[in-house]
Amino acid sequence: MRCVAVLSLHTSPLAQPGTGDGGGMNVYVLEMVSALAQAGLECRVYVRRWNDELPERVEVEPGFEVVHVPAGAADLAKEELAGIVGSFADWVAEDLREWKPDALHANYWLSGVAGQLLKRQLDLPLVTTFHTLARVKAELGDYEPEQRAHAEAEVMACADIVLANCTAEADQLVRHYDASRDRIEVVPPGVEHAFFSPGSQAGARWALDTDNRPLLLFVGRIQPLKGVDVAVRALANVEREDARLWIVGGASGTEGDTEVERIRDLVSSLGLQERVEFRPPQPHHLLSTYYRAADVCLVPSRSESFGLVALEAAACGVPVVASAVGGLLTLVEHGHTGYLVESRDPEEYAGWIDTILRDPVLGRRMSISAAARARTYTWSTSAARLRRLYEDLATQEPVPCAPPASVVPHDLLVK
Repeated sequence: MRCVAVLSLHTSPLAQPGTGDGGGMNVYVLEMVSALAQAGLECRVYVRRWNDELPERVEVEPGFEVVHVPAGAADLAKEELAGIVGSFADWVAEDLREWKPDALHANYWLSGVAGQLLKRQLDLPLVTTFHTLARVKAELGDYEPEQRAHAEAEVMACADIVLANCTAEADQLVRHYDASRDRIEVVPPGVEHAFFSPGSQAGARWALDTDNRPLLLFVGRIQPLKGVDVAVRALANVEREDARLWIVGGASGTEGDTEVERIRDLVSSLGLQERVEFRPPQPHHLLSTYYRAADVCLVPSRSESFGLVALEAAACGVPVVASAVGGLLTLVEHGHTGYLVESRDPEEYAGWIDTILRDPVLGRRMSISAAARARTYTWSTSAARLRRLYEDLATQEPVPCAPPASVVPHDLLVK
């Protein structure tokens, strides 16, 4: 295995996480590809050009190049991207015919459909990571069109390997899509311990120019799926009236601006204006200072395929109170590194937050346990596992791949 073409059609590893379409997937692609490149594998990441001023090619580091593909207008909304999957794949195919990679790795369902087209055209093995799944989101109350789910099922049937971030996601692939269990491989993401590691809370608060009152932290995109409203209502129910909440992130998706306004209205209605602070998205490596400053990190997502925020917080020694969903079930050890909440009840979140804030000895014990658990997750380990899977593809008979039933439905809504 010499080189791999990585498809990330709708969002770039160079984009700012925490706003727009930038989130955990951006971090995943950036860090995983970087680790693969450092292990000696040449990677090109193909991203749809979202700004006319972008250069066609950007060398991130030796062996890691980002290619901006001219497919559709630069300002095309995410909801319209299904209509340019075909043109994206055609452009990438021409580039790959000259470069001759050994495998394709698609991220998210749009890239998966493009990978399905490219596999048929170029006879290349296909690995795919979905990051989110339509039927899982729909099951938890977040609308997704069934046409997207059908496309995901087609990609799973075509892919030689379907990557899951955790065993819970692997089970979801089988339960909701009847995916072939023997082609699912669990490869968890990692965390960059050079940035995300325990440190002085006092020093972090000094750097962020804040005081020593209890601090709750939410990091991520502001959209209904992420449950920012639960975090705000939890704050309203905690015992410590001097506790405050920082929301670090920006609006995301079609409902992002509306959600930001809704959250601000909620803060006002609860009389929390002096206790809730909105902070803009931060460069990824600077988030470690925010984690270290916090007493508790809140991850109240309705669904979460993995939960990089929870892992990064744990790596910095911060207890996490999170929804008992998806990858969070693996990352948070209830009662040892934080607490898992089965319901959407803010009072239940507040109860676990109070438990941590009341007992500094418990908080310290959880901090140590969280950091120790997080140390088992590294990008180099994940990349080594992934590279071995790529190598295995060279000795396997490729999975037959049918053409996509619907590649460019212009009216398909993408959430």
